[in-house]
Amino acid sequence: MDLVQFEKWVFREFNINLSAYKSNQLHRRILSLMSRVGVDKVDDYVTLLKKDKAQREKFLDFITINVTEFFRNPEIFEELSKKIKQELLSSSRPLKIWSAACSIGAEPYSIAMILDQCSPRVNHKIIATDIDSNILQRAKKGEYVQTEIKNVKKNLLDKYFIKSNDKYVIKDKIKNMVSFKKHDLILQNYDKNFDLIVCRNVVIYFKPDIKDAIYKKFSESLKKGGLLFVGATESIYNYKDFGFEKSSTFIYKKI
Repeated sequence: MDLVQFEKWVFREFNINLSAYKSNQLHRRILSLMSRVGVDKVDDYVTLLKKDKAQREKFLDFITINVTEFFRNPEIFEELSKKIKQELLSSSRPLKIWSAACSIGAEPYSIAMILDQCSPRVNHKIIATDIDSNILQRAKKGEYVQTEIKNVKKNLLDKYFIKSNDKYVIKDKIKNMVSFKKHDLILQNYDKNFDLIVCRNVVIYFKPDIKDAIYKKFSESLKKGGLLFVGATESIYNYKDFGFEKSSTFIYKKI
């Protein structure tokens, strides 16, 4: 079995479409993971994944790129906070927000804290999704280590977290603002009428045609005037093709 056949096996076994990822980056990641567990043949790695649940979970976690933290790129989050206040909170109606590929929950909880600061008495709806069931379970727990909360300002840390041994546990007030569910950006339909979609540092790993399909669906899922917030390493060069204008460096507005 070669790596292309391995991609097909992963799709059959886990319903994850690895063919959507950029091949060179993906294959490097797979070979690196095989090397870490002392396997040099793809067939042997498949055998290992079939029989070893812990290795399967490691593979799924590694391949779905769960690297995140609260307020990642703080200066960009400051800009988003301003846009939310100026453009989305102009009335007292609740906002509908989607945090796509949310990983451990740091980004939707960051958004929840911003909203609680700006409009604490409004019942905003934040939907957070990811393809990885294990990581969603962790997100629901809301327990974090120091490196994951390093960008949280002290006043927010004191207000929204409880320190328990070496963990920081997010309080129920913020936890209850977010609902988590499993979702595949490539294979599944998208919900509609969002005021804000947050999807950062994920789409960059996909091939251009898959990227474009996702951006098109994001646009269709946003209300007119809604915002798309992307990562600090990504730019949508053809944003006009999807009905966006640039609202800020990493924020796009549906027109």
